[in-house]
Amino acid sequence: MNGLGVLERMGELARSGQAFALATVVWRQGPSSSKQGSRAIITTDGQLHGWIGGACAEPVVIREAKEVIADGHARLLLLGSPDQFGTTVPEGMTVVPISCQSEGALEVYIEPVLPVPHLVIVGGSPMTQSLAAMARALGWRTDRCDPQDFTAGHADERSMVIVATQGHGDEEMIERAVAMRPAYLGLVASHRRGEAVLGYLADRGVPKDQLDRVHAPAGLDLGKTTHEEMAVAILAELVQLRASGAFAAVPAPRRALKAEPKLAEAVDPVCGMTVTANASARPAEHDGVTYYFCCAGCHQKFSENPDAYVEAVLR
Repeated sequence: MNGLGVLERMGELARSGQAFALATVVWRQGPSSSKQGSRAIITTDGQLHGWIGGACAEPVVIREAKEVIADGHARLLLLGSPDQFGTTVPEGMTVVPISCQSEGALEVYIEPVLPVPHLVIVGGSPMTQSLAAMARALGWRTDRCDPQDFTAGHADERSMVIVATQGHGDEEMIERAVAMRPAYLGLVASHRRGEAVLGYLADRGVPKDQLDRVHAPAGLDLGKTTHEEMAVAILAELVQLRASGAFAAVPAPRRALKAEPKLAEAVDPVCGMTVTANASARPAEHDGVTYYFCCAGCHQKFSENPDAYVEAVLR
């Protein structure tokens, strides 16, 4: 996957509401198979799309990227042998020792791309414009559309939908929206008007379980308000419900993200590189202890003289 393919894949993941990390090579010291500007996407399950480097760099970047996704904070990595850098490492940079046989080094910036809530607003009143502006200020992905343009592709189970058509086609818009099964569906109307709309749709055969999910009226009850304050009331209810975990499919606030359990790690006794302690790391047992290796070369050296490397580890 080249640079353009990485960007296209980023768009696909963002639109689908998936969290991922973007890793970019910002500096390299040859010999290295990577180049400055090389990019890769790492998903929450550790899949890498793109190119960031060879067998030494890739597992380290994947491991660090999963932590970046979990805690939501970007980090700058310096990958190489510690004696290459000495005391010249800038503050805030994470040094990850690797003893790659190519003797190259990389500086990789990993940033999280976390999903954001998707708000769909149907209608063109001043209130809808205020609501859209406030939601965008929160960083939410916000779409505002006219009633005639509101179709099935506008929302899904991860979306929050506000119908604010002011009596012009309320019934049709709610009927379309409930079929999309959004995480939240609200009608901007009075209690009386809301009951009338839902009663009409019930008579048309719209399932009760779908109608029961409609918030009519939408928003917190603040009494008589201006259209700007009404927008605040609606947004406040959405923020409150999202923060409480009421929306299973809507991305939660960052503080709710939980780090995945760390995979077991081990130190390659030959080169000193940290590797994932699983079957892919060429395990070898010696005197009842299992050792893991970054590459076939280290595994072979250990097999030829294990006692020498075990002794070095113990020291």
